[in-house]
Amino acid sequence: MDERKPWEQAAEALPAPLRSSLEALGRDRLERAEEFRLRRGFPMTVLLPGGEAETGGPLVGEEELRQAVENATQCSAHTALDKVRQGFVTLRGGHRMGLCGTAARKDGKIVTLRELSSLSIRVARSVTGLAGPLLPRLTQDGRCLSTLILAPPGAGKTTLLRDLVRALSDGEGCAPHRVAVADERGEIAALWRGEPQLYVGRHTDVLDGCSKGEGLSILIRGMNPQAAAVDELGGDEDVRAAVEAAGCGVAVLATVHGTGLDDLGRRPACRGLLASGTFRRLVVLEYRGGERSARVEELS
Repeated sequence: MDERKPWEQAAEALPAPLRSSLEALGRDRLERAEEFRLRRGFPMTVLLPGGEAETGGPLVGEEELRQAVENATQCSAHTALDKVRQGFVTLRGGHRMGLCGTAARKDGKIVTLRELSSLSIRVARSVTGLAGPLLPRLTQDGRCLSTLILAPPGAGKTTLLRDLVRALSDGEGCAPHRVAVADERGEIAALWRGEPQLYVGRHTDVLDGCSKGEGLSILIRGMNPQAAAVDELGGDEDVRAAVEAAGCGVAVLATVHGTGLDDLGRRPACRGLLASGTFRRLVVLEYRGGERSARVEELS
């Protein structure tokens, strides 16, 4: 078991000179690091809760970007970039490297990235205990109710969803649930070589690398879940998949960007989602002054 801090694991992908430059920030600040950001022609920065802080290290160039990709993927940058389709790769420990540069297309689809311009390494952390206080209002007769988690970016939607999956799977305050996770972007469980890098419970099955709609369909047909989780519902296809899953008797746990019901009502796909009656509970997250809060609302 890796006993290092999450930021230390994520920093392993950095070239040695950039990794050394982190010392200037001090361990207390690094404990709160959310991302390491490398932009060509500028010093590396670290995203903290209060904003980006420069490390004062060397300027980032082509070699530093290439070396970071090679360190993260354990193969040549050229080979790794040929596998990138969505602009990111999942690292050991559940951390994620996002990549920017010039996209090369074939038949209208992105097949690789070249001439890298920047990258971001997002530090992944599992936070347990968030779901516990909410579960009594999200379950009925020992079974989970379909729940939509609503919040603006950065308020902790995915973190809460992951902990809700864990709590249901392990039977925290209720009978253990078989939970299926359609982890399209690898942010909930972060599979790495088939093993979840972020703990999501003993009775959880994870499928990543495909769309939410495809993932939910495969999981419901093949894994017989009692609950299914997806992150960031967006377009009509995502909404249809969630509605169909609920129609099969599966409790759907999902997140969506927004600040309230009025905000959702202004988006056609979300209006349809609310009108479908798929979700029985709404969790609204807020993040103000460095503090997170959650409230549960009933949906008719």
